[in-house]
Amino acid sequence: MSLRIAVAGAGGTVGRRLTAILAADHNVLALTRSPVRAARLGVRGRLVPADFGVRAGLNRALDGADALFVATFDPTDPRHDEHLASAARAAGVAHVVKLSALAVTDPDAQDLVTRWQRECEQLWQASGLTWTFLRARAFMSNCLSWSGAVRSGAPVATLYGDAPNACVDPADLAETAARALTGPGHAGRAYALTGPAAVSAREQVAHLARLLDRPVRHEELTERQALDRWCARHPRALAHALLESARRQAAGAKASVAPDVKLVTGRTPATFDAWARRHLDAFR
Repeated sequence: MSLRIAVAGAGGTVGRRLTAILAADHNVLALTRSPVRAARLGVRGRLVPADFGVRAGLNRALDGADALFVATFDPTDPRHDEHLASAARAAGVAHVVKLSALAVTDPDAQDLVTRWQRECEQLWQASGLTWTFLRARAFMSNCLSWSGAVRSGAPVATLYGDAPNACVDPADLAETAARALTGPGHAGRAYALTGPAAVSAREQVAHLARLLDRPVRHEELTERQALDRWCARHPRALAHALLESARRQAAGAKASVAPDVKLVTGRTPATFDAWARRHLDAFR
């Protein structure tokens, strides 16, 4: 049965992959702040302009939707999920699939981002809609931020470069989301989504070097250096949240592997090596 599915954050890393999966069989409403940018990125479906920070207009954007996928990221402004939940109720949406973070299950994780993710989950649990939470580890695609350094021959600089993280391929997240939006048995479930093995930044750099068949150096940052870099790009509170998260990773908090990608999709999640092979052109 064809469904009408709204994707909030359709231009994001997971959202644009999800629209491609869904568009083959369903009517996709791709909600995005910038339809022009979304079109340039290849987002599928009907591009619907939507500002999640403004409540007005979201009812119309969600009109007729059977289900909603939500990927928001602004821990300094909780209104986005509040507005989407209110509009989803008013529009008669039945089910929401919310992209969350696996850190919410760690009682030692009390940084700004994790607290915000917990609050978002609580909001959707109280929304009156049925819900599914996709609690993801770090995206493998985060290392695309290294592409400029790798292409130029500069070192890849990270904090705690030997700390393991069971990072996940965003394509696996998108496929899991598609199953949760369109299939039965996912209401009230919270899935822990990881890759098949924990890898460190230094190991990721080594994978890239082997695939590129040339040296790629890794450089260890101090906490002060990393914090200064994050503060240059993000609000100070968010930069400190990233530092707290890095410290937990260094303590081993992000190394465990979960079976839920295979549980939902029926296949083993992609390795970092497989992800890197598909995206190698970005580093050439």
